[in-house]
This record gives sequence, structure tokens and C-alpha cells, in this order.
Amino acid sequence: MSSEIQEESPAGVQEKAPARGPGPTGPRPGGGPGAFMAGASTEKALDFTGSARRLLGRLAPQKHLLIGAMLLGIGSVTCSVIGPKLLGDATDAIVDGVLPPATGIDFGRVGDLVMQVLAVYLAAFVLSLAQGRFVAAMVQKVIFALRADTQSKLARLPLSYFDQQPRGEVLSRVTNDIDNLQQSIQQTFSQIVTSLLTIIGVLAMMFWISPLLALIALVTVPVSVLVTGLIGKQAQPQFVKQWGTTGRLNGHIEEMYTGHALVSVFGRQDEARRTFDEHNEALFQATFRSQFISGLIQPSMMFISNINYVLVAVVGGIRVANGHLSIGEVTAFITYSRQFSQPLAQVASMANLLQSAIASAERIFALLDAQEQDPDPVPADHPEKVSGLVEFDNVSFRYVDDRPLIEGLSLRVEPGQTVAIVGPTGAGKTTLVNLLMRFYELNSGHIRLDGVDTARMTRDDLREQFGMVLQDAWLFGGTIADNIAYGADEATHDEIVAAAQATHVDTFVRTLPAGYDTVLDDEGSDVSAGERQLITIARAFLARPQILILDEATSSVDTRTEVLIQQAMGSLRRGRTSFVIAHRLSTIRDADVILVMESGSIVEQGNHETLLEQQGAYARLYAAQFAQPVDAIE
Repeated sequence: MSSEIQEESPAGVQEKAPARGPGPTGPRPGGGPGAFMAGASTEKALDFTGSARRLLGRLAPQKHLLIGAMLLGIGSVTCSVIGPKLLGDATDAIVDGVLPPATGIDFGRVGDLVMQVLAVYLAAFVLSLAQGRFVAAMVQKVIFALRADTQSKLARLPLSYFDQQPRGEVLSRVTNDIDNLQQSIQQTFSQIVTSLLTIIGVLAMMFWISPLLALIALVTVPVSVLVTGLIGKQAQPQFVKQWGTTGRLNGHIEEMYTGHALVSVFGRQDEARRTFDEHNEALFQATFRSQFISGLIQPSMMFISNINYVLVAVVGGIRVANGHLSIGEVTAFITYSRQFSQPLAQVASMANLLQSAIASAERIFALLDAQEQDPDPVPADHPEKVSGLVEFDNVSFRYVDDRPLIEGLSLRVEPGQTVAIVGPTGAGKTTLVNLLMRFYELNSGHIRLDGVDTARMTRDDLREQFGMVLQDAWLFGGTIADNIAYGADEATHDEIVAAAQATHVDTFVRTLPAGYDTVLDDEGSDVSAGERQLITIARAFLARPQILILDEATSSVDTRTEVLIQQAMGSLRRGRTSFVIAHRLSTIRDADVILVMESGSIVEQGNHETLLEQQGAYARLYAAQFAQPVDAIE
């Protein structure tokens, strides 16, 4: 199905962004594997403050854990900053005992002070461990909620969003960026809180011991902030470029992996490798610049810290010589000075992690802010009885506003009819079915199911009435039985086997060692392409919807199996409305109505014999397949 939609979409869609997934993509400029990446920039206007504020807002539901972590952090820091003061008192006790007039060292007091120091440091350690547990729980819950919101958002996005985004780029946002955000927050949050509290606590102790020395130490703060700000301003755009380039590289790798056989057949390995090298080189340069620039922060802070240490030591020594401070007080102050500089350096050194986290958060928020599909109507309508009557009433649709595709189309399909839709590539065949399923919204007109406007129905309610067999067989990781029963959760094993027998799946399943319990991977590589298609047909057979959509459902099977499937489909279609998109006209000769589409319009309508007699578009298509040589086709 996806390939058909790609053919029908206007090239203008490509101008917005590279396309992926089912839906319109348009031609790829430049050609060759990986050409979809051309011009696909994921860089956005940087809003560090806004994204950081929004990220902090997601902590609100975990405020009890946040408050607990803050209280534990305050307790831990308080114990930590008391330690140097007690050690300073112990130093003074020793100095007073040996300097004239020597009265002897009071080992009892010194021992008590040492034990107090050990006690407060042990308490700081225990409180820090508890804080780490609270932070870990908080971060994991925040990321859990973010993943859930992202998954829910993907379900609400219209198909057009995925048309305009590389698949690897979307995957990168919901995997790499969220993982990076989780790791960055986990590593930085607790340390930032502890560092900020330490700065406050240490600063208070420094002013208590010596306001003059405290002011000298504070001189380095604005210098540190200025240096960190200047370096961070240069590093942040590189982090944005790093994660944007990561998304583009992932998109290319994903395309090359899924299209490996095609790349090999056309001998495009060198071009694919060159494209990979280009993206890899861009990622290397962005990552190198971001890490190198942000890495300048820590040595710069250490340099400033060393200058601060020298100033404090010199002035402190003078104050001791003048008798304004004791040796123990200066010793404690120097320790506090180191403690004051250390959290500043830690906060600065974490700037690269914070910048990387905010860059990832900005990309995730861009996904969460993407325009969603229109909400379902409330209250919604529902046909009293679904018989399969489908009406298109003056329907118009276009992918791009200035490029019409379907204009003023009207059609009535009676219950139980089999309607075949044929026409050249780009005629609008699959688009017609997509509109019926509300994968896209109409520009004008109405589509009705048993008299009810489908726009007045919920999407789930509408799509429950349909069963689809696509040209590209889709299987998920699980057993064959699970795949067959995908659309019928309550199906029994006997019903699964009956559906498999009706669609000739049972024949090859019984040759497998595990039978219906054979586990398939998500690519279905355990079975052949034709067998995968048979399984998807059995899935539709078991679901038994009121309306069927078959998009070249037999394109992957051999001629003999095609005949058997056609027979099974005849039984499946009996009493149900069916829309069959076909290129091989031999498969739709028995259709009740054949619609011939060109440029979004129905140009002919009738059964096989009638349309051949008219000698029009259908007759030309038929002759192109069965009568005329290739060089005679117009």
C-alpha cells in the first residue's frame, strides 16, 4: 500500500521535508539511496530558557519526591559544611596546647571533636545515599511519563506528519533523545542540587568565620559565571547540531538496512557509503566541537579556583599574623574555599550535559507540539446497522493546497458489491481508500457509511468496520497463530486453523516444526514473501469485517497460489462490500463494478465486458497488459 501512496502523492510534499512511512512522499531529488536526506534539517530556533523551564515543569507531578530530595540534600550539605569548622576547632585545640603559654594538648576535647567530625560525615553520607534514591525514583517516573506521552502523541498525529519526516528522525527523537535526556538528568540533577546547596552553606560559614575573606572568595563568582556563560553560548548550538545530525544519520542507516537488497542490486553501495560518511563526518564535527567547547569550562574554572586559593591563603596568612584570625579558622576557611570552588566547577563541568539534555528536550517537545489530527466528534454518530453501503458525495482532496488531486468525485457502492479500482500510477486509487478510512481529512464533500457521515464517526468506530490486506505484508514479532488472530482477540484455536485452511496457510504451517506456535520476528524472515502475504490474508479472513480493502493482495504469491487465494477471497467477499486496488487486471474480471481513475477522477465505470466494449481507458490498460507489445503502448 505504501508504495502506491508514494506514487500518487504530488511532488510538492517533498518540498516541506523528506517523507517516510505510508503516505505521500514524492520523488526524491538527486536520486540514489539516502537522497531523502537532502535538505532535511532538524535544527530549530534555540530556546534554551523556554525548554529548560518546560522540562522543570514536568517535575511538578513528582513534587513529593523533589521535596524529599531537597530536604535530604539540605541535611547532607549541612553535615558536610559543619565538618571543616569542627576540624578547625580541633586544630585550634592542638595549637593552643603547644604554643606559649603551653598548657598541653587537651586530647579529650580533640577526640570529641574528631568523633563529631566522623559522625557528621557519616550522616552526610547516609543522607546523600537517600537523596540519590529519591532522585533516581523521580527521574525514572518523569521519563516514564515522557515516554508514555510521546507514544500517545504518535498515535494522535496525522499520517501527513509521518509523510514529512524521515522515519529514522522520528525514531531518534523517541529513543536517542529520550535516553540522552534520562541519562543527563540522572547524572546532573542530584549533583546540581547538592552543589547549589553546598555553595549556600559554605558561603554562610565563610562569612561567619571572616567576612573579608568571604568577599575575596566571592570576587571569583561573577568571573566564573561570565566564563561559563560565554563558553556555554558557543557550545549550545553545537549540541543542537549534534542531535539533529544523529537523527539524520539514523534515518540513513535505517533506510540502508531496510533497503539493503535493493542497494546491492543497483550497485549503490559506494554512494550509500559516501552518504553515510558525510553524515558520520558531520556528526563527528558537531560532537567534537560541542564536547571540546564545553570541555573548556572545567579547566577554566580550575584556573579561577586556583587564583581564589592563592588570594585566600595570602590574605588569611596576613590576618593570622595580625591576630584577627586563628590558625584553625584559616585552615577551616581554606577548606571552605576549596569546597566553595569545587561545586562551582562541578556545575560548570556539567554544563555540557545540561546543554545536551536541553537540546534533546527541545527536539522531544517539538514532537509533542506537532499539530495533531482533528479530534473525534462528541457526541459521535454510528450507523444503526452496518451493511456496507458506501457513498462519496462531491469529494475533493489535495495533498498540497495549490495542486488538486481529487475534485468533485461522487460514487455509490451498494452493500456486498466488489468494486475494483484501476488506473495508471498517480491516478488517486489508494488516496480514495485512504479518504474512506479517514487517514486524511477531506477538503470538501462527504463520505457516508450506511447514511452516516464518516466525519461524524470516531476513527476507531469507523475503522472497526474495515479489514485490509496490503501489498506490503506486515507481521509482528510473535507466533503465526498470534499474527492470524491479530484482528480477532477472542478467536479460538479452531477458528484460527479454519481461517488458515481457507486461505491455504495451513498447508505450509503444518510443515514447520512448531506449527502455529512458530515464532516470527518482526520482519517475518522465517517465512517467504508469499507465505507472509498468505498470513495477512488469513488475518483479514478471521476478522470478517463488513468492508474489505485489498491492495494488490496477491502480488507476492505465485500463479497457482494466486488462483487459490482468489477462490478464498471470493468466499471472504461474499456478502461484504470490497474495494480492490489492482494493477493486474486479470485479478478483477469478476468485480461487480470497475472504476477507472485518471488524475483523481473516475473516467469510466462498469463491469469487465462493458468496459472492454467501450474501447476507452480500461480497454487501453487491458491491451497494454495482454495484447500489445511494449513498444506499442502509448
